[in-house]
Amino acid sequence: MVDLAHLPDDPAVYKMLCEADTIGVFQVESRAQMATLPRLKPKEFYDLVVQVAIIRPGPIVGQMVHPYLNRRAGREPVQYAHPSLEPILARTLGVPLFQEQLLRIAMVAAGFTGGQAEELRRAMGFKRSEKRMKQIEVQLREGMARNGITGDAAQQIITSIASFALYGFPESHAASFALLAYASAYLKLHFPAAFYTALLNNQPMGFYHPSTLVKDAQRRGVRFHPVDVQISDWDCTVEPDGAIRLGLRYVNGLREQVGRSICSAKASGSAKASAERGRSASLSGERQPDRSAEAFALRVCPKCGCDDESMLERVDASSKWFCNNCSHDWTPRHRAPRFRSIDDLVARTVSKLKPVCSMSSTA
Repeated sequence: MVDLAHLPDDPAVYKMLCEADTIGVFQVESRAQMATLPRLKPKEFYDLVVQVAIIRPGPIVGQMVHPYLNRRAGREPVQYAHPSLEPILARTLGVPLFQEQLLRIAMVAAGFTGGQAEELRRAMGFKRSEKRMKQIEVQLREGMARNGITGDAAQQIITSIASFALYGFPESHAASFALLAYASAYLKLHFPAAFYTALLNNQPMGFYHPSTLVKDAQRRGVRFHPVDVQISDWDCTVEPDGAIRLGLRYVNGLREQVGRSICSAKASGSAKASAERGRSASLSGERQPDRSAEAFALRVCPKCGCDDESMLERVDASSKWFCNNCSHDWTPRHRAPRFRSIDDLVARTVSKLKPVCSMSSTA
């Protein structure tokens, strides 16, 4: 059983992240995140915390993204606007990325009290209030001047703090998001069928159309079975063979009420009996006799409902018949089909919903 709170630190997951193979992965699937991942190259969890936080309006407007990436890659030295900020910014290479860092900078550089820092925090979070930030900027400049921080250093600190009025993450928030991002990437890598099934069952969400998710899954080796009125649930499901069975929710124009009515239908009498006989025969190795009247009655394709004898063919040693369109991908399911024919489907599902849903709207 997978415990999302105690996932192993897997280098293969970080390799996938560095390659920006993150379609469907929480928080790091946007184009901006995918463009940054190969440059930041996360190798441990805190790198992912930074990755989540750095693509935000605050760090972007404050011109913090490129300096951080350049310093991480060794293309420029780590610098601090003032020596007193090194203990606060050392972990992020001299670049303020988190809300907590900005509050500590205000307290160290401008002598803010705890109450003033709380007022600054509220200004950062109060509907991204730039007006309140402007008022606090005056206090910041006065406090830094008293501590001898003026000129370019003071302006750099002001720009960093003011930019967070446009939205920046607290470090705790970024860490929580990074945990979910890592868990999503882990599931995508190690349990792709379950991962994509969950995404397809929760649309619309994220940045990508379901067809893009399907293509991405196929690229990773996940197989898909088509929607089948005899088998599909309303949601997509993972079949015993590891493939994803598309759900009735992906039938264009099919209302959920009708789809769920189809899913709840039980196997019809003669079809159920036929399936049981076929299953017994396949397990025992016996060949069922072709009793003319019975065989004729059962010559209905259980996948599509076709009853044209010229198109039907027997696919195994039992008395099971499929049309030549469906027989090529038939696999024994050891369970009875829900419906004998299209008429049977309509009679036992759609017709019951006539007072709510007219036949024309579901055709």
